[in-house]
Amino acid sequence: MASSVQEVSSNAAVSAASVKQVDMKFEIVVIPVSDVGRAKEFYTKLGWRLDADFAKGNDYRVIQFTPPGSGCSIIFGKNVTAAAPGSAKGLYLIVADLAAARSELLFRGVAVSEIFHGGADNYIGSDEPYLFGSNRVPGPDPAQSSYRSFASFQDPDGNEWLFQEITTRLPGRVAGDTSYASTTDLVSALRRAAAAHGKHEERTGQADANWYDWYALYMVREQSGEPLPE
Repeated sequence: MASSVQEVSSNAAVSAASVKQVDMKFEIVVIPVSDVGRAKEFYTKLGWRLDADFAKGNDYRVIQFTPPGSGCSIIFGKNVTAAAPGSAKGLYLIVADLAAARSELLFRGVAVSEIFHGGADNYIGSDEPYLFGSNRVPGPDPAQSSYRSFASFQDPDGNEWLFQEITTRLPGRVAGDTSYASTTDLVSALRRAAAAHGKHEERTGQADANWYDWYALYMVREQSGEPLPE
C-alpha cells in the first residue's frame, strides 16, 4: 500500500507539460455465455466477422467476433470470464439507419424488438433498463432526434444488445477524426448532404460548381455536431 501511495505521489510531481496523452482505444468486450458452440452459431448468424477461434485442450477456448464497421470486438469462450452467462446488458450498437438495421436482423432470422424511445421525463417503468430508464415507449422518437430511438435483441443466453440511431453527433464528440463505420453509413451521409445541398442551390438560385467542397463541409460538421452550412 505504501509503495502505491509513493508511486502516486511521484506521478503527481511530474509536470503536466512533460506528460503526453496516450491513445486508449476501447477494443474488446467479453461476453459471458453458457454454450460456446451455440453462441458462435448465433453471432455468425448476425453476419459478424469471425476473427478467431482458438482452443487449448478441453479447458480453454476463446472466440472473437467483430460487428460490421466496428472498431470494437467481442470475445466469449470457455474460462475467459467469471461473469454469469447472460449478465452482459447495455451493449450498444450505433447505427445511422435504425429501421434498416432492424430489418437486416429480421431477414437473418433473429428476433428483435420493435423500435422504441424514452417517455419524456418518465424514466421509471417495468421494462428492461437502458439509457433513458426503464420505460420504453413504442415507436421512434417523435422528433426524430439523434440518440433517441432504439431497438433491442438478445443472444441465446440473454446478453442484451441495443441498436441506437445516431445521425448527428453532439458538439465535441468528433474532433479531427471524421470517419464512417461502413459504406452504408457513408452513403446515408452523402444522401443527407445531397438533399441539403439541393436546398442550398434553391436558396442561391444557381448551380454550385464547387458542390464537393460544400458536401465535405456539411458531412464533417454533421459528424462533429457543428452548425451545418446553409
